[in-house]
Amino acid sequence: MITGIGGQDGSYLAEYLIAQGVDVIGVERPGAGHDYPNLAAVSDRVHWVDVDLCDADAVVGAVTELRPTSIYHLAASSFVPTSWLHPVPTMEMAAVSTSAFLDAIVNVDRGIRFVQAASAEVFGRPAESPQSETTPIAPITPYGAGKAIGLFLTRMYRERFDLHASCGILFNHESPRRPVDFVTRKITRAAAAISVGQERELRLGSLDAERDWSYAGDVVRGIALMAANDAPGEYVLASGVTHSVRDVVQIAFGRVGLDWQDHVALDGDLARPHEAATICGDPRKAEQVLGWHREVAFEQLIQLMVDADVAALSGP
Repeated sequence: MITGIGGQDGSYLAEYLIAQGVDVIGVERPGAGHDYPNLAAVSDRVHWVDVDLCDADAVVGAVTELRPTSIYHLAASSFVPTSWLHPVPTMEMAAVSTSAFLDAIVNVDRGIRFVQAASAEVFGRPAESPQSETTPIAPITPYGAGKAIGLFLTRMYRERFDLHASCGILFNHESPRRPVDFVTRKITRAAAAISVGQERELRLGSLDAERDWSYAGDVVRGIALMAANDAPGEYVLASGVTHSVRDVVQIAFGRVGLDWQDHVALDGDLARPHEAATICGDPRKAEQVLGWHREVAFEQLIQLMVDADVAALSGP
């Protein structure tokens, strides 16, 4: 059972599990109609169920009826700035849905394996680098606070009821399925659009912010390994290396043969001074315990995103 199945991570996870021969249940909002471009290749192989994740009874009912062997709870508002505009539903989703799933497992079948998707945003502005599973949780956004709630609930239920409940602390992970609100996709799409003559300029708030970026397809394999492994717990999924926004820009524009300095302008109104300047994860626990590894390097990731955007913009 996958929540958030139509998003970047959910769609890659669904494809990965289906390729492994797993029957996938896709949870969607009532009336959504399971029309998700990201799932075009496998949608007809997903068993769909409508569940309001803010309705605890509906969540428990779905688990009771369908009896999944594993639950991957990925659904959440994924864009951090938006969480300031809608803090109440951000918190409600995190608290109600996570606790409802865990409570259902306790009362229906304690053998169900549960994986909660958290985020590096739970660390806020960390005093230590890199950040690991023992780094203090101190979120500075409603999004980060919601993810921290999910992490704490997962840990509490695991320890209280001896559940196989894990939490992936996911650092930035990208792909051609990333919405254009996110800076990596904003950059790769702009580079592609400028290269085919559809746009002329890209405006960014800063080139100096640094993040730990991985490929979403690699990260979802780590999520699947959490459910498959016999050692539940918290796991950081990250590359362990930081790159700047400037690095993304240079690679993206270089991929289409352009000098980024001819097309990129800084706009102070787009800057986010309240965010942490540098985020870097320590993936050693996931590598050692889960056997997880990344297959797509940073430069390769940005290039494949640019290639996908060029293909999309150049299509019929």
